[in-house]
Amino acid sequence: MQGSFQRILTGAIFFSITLIVAIFGYTLFGWSLLDAIYMVVITIFGVGYGEVKPLDTPTQKIFTMAVIIAGTSSAVYIVGGFLQMVTEGEINRALDDRRKQKSIDRLKDHVIICGFGRIGQVLARHLADAEHPFVVIDCAPQPIEQAEALDYLTYSGNATDEDVLNAVGINRAKVLATVLSDDALNVFITLTARELNQNLVILARGEVPSTEKKLRLAGADHVVLPATISALRMSHLITRPTTTDFLTEKDERSYINDLLAQIHVQMAELAVPEGSPMVRRTIKEVEVRGKGTFIIVALRRANGELVLQPEAGLMLAAGDALVILGHEGDIPQFAQTYELDRQKLRYRGAKVEG
Repeated sequence: MQGSFQRILTGAIFFSITLIVAIFGYTLFGWSLLDAIYMVVITIFGVGYGEVKPLDTPTQKIFTMAVIIAGTSSAVYIVGGFLQMVTEGEINRALDDRRKQKSIDRLKDHVIICGFGRIGQVLARHLADAEHPFVVIDCAPQPIEQAEALDYLTYSGNATDEDVLNAVGINRAKVLATVLSDDALNVFITLTARELNQNLVILARGEVPSTEKKLRLAGADHVVLPATISALRMSHLITRPTTTDFLTEKDERSYINDLLAQIHVQMAELAVPEGSPMVRRTIKEVEVRGKGTFIIVALRRANGELVLQPEAGLMLAAGDALVILGHEGDIPQFAQTYELDRQKLRYRGAKVEG
């Protein structure tokens, strides 16, 4: 591609020089500037209107022939560069598609991910970390480009189409995960996939609980309801002592955060610096100021002590940190309003007080 662009640039420069020299040459023969420009145009582009003025001397005739040869050659050179650019692009795309298809054809016991939205991206990342083979299907250009930028194997097409599923080796696949945000599409993909491979393990996403029955009837082995799972895990964080596992184990925290992201919820640790309006405020006062936009899961004291489910009357001090659950759009605004510093959640080494 770089070579073709260089060719176009070289041709354009040579063509421009030819025009300038030709116009200047005809003016030296005593022609007016307009006559010189007109002569150059009809000569180079071969219109065939004849000379503007008679070419009486051999010098004029030789010069005109040189203008014709130089002008036409540079024009052809430019056109050739454009054609080369188009051809190279098409060839490269064809070669890329062929290489991609060969890689897919070599897959065995792989995972097929239908949809590269939020859940599909999380799933793909974990499979990549585990070095488990997988291929991503999506019909929209942007998700495919995002997946390719991460060096994931992709196939552009509609996962409800049998030909698309066959192209990604559904007969050799071990698992199919349909994680689109449209329940109807997930049901249809499940039906199609089950018909093509009876031994396939199918994981399906459902947005509403009533979809679970339809997905299982369609042939899904497992149905995941992200909103329901996230809500249950959030309630566990509040009501069960096992919340400690979340706050002290990195893997558990990462797993929960992935689930919470599906419903645009996040966990954050807000430090209370010296001079913050939150200093010497109680947990209850903080929650009141939050106007119900978050839940306080724990309080981390300045000495590292972790207090789970802090009592409403517990007072904050400078250096403490609040571990809260809330909507991802509300937490930054609350932190800015009350001069709290957002920090990465810390884990391990904390003394826990139940």
